[in-house]
Amino acid sequence: MIFAFLMKLHFQLQLLFHRKDGATAIEYLILVAIVALIVLAAGTTLSPQITAFFLKVENALK
Repeated sequence: MIFAFLMKLHFQLQLLFHRKDGATAIEYLILVAIVALIVLAAGTTLSPQITAFFLKVENALK
């Protein structure tokens, strides 16, 4: 499911960058929103591991 989404995103990005007429501000806004959602989803999913990592670093520095 995620692989299919990334393939579609890759295809759309290729179309965006190879067009001759250029992208509008709306297209850039959509692209930024998609990237923000991916970063948010990754941060939410990985937050326990990130917290544990920083706790290990903190304990190692003490």
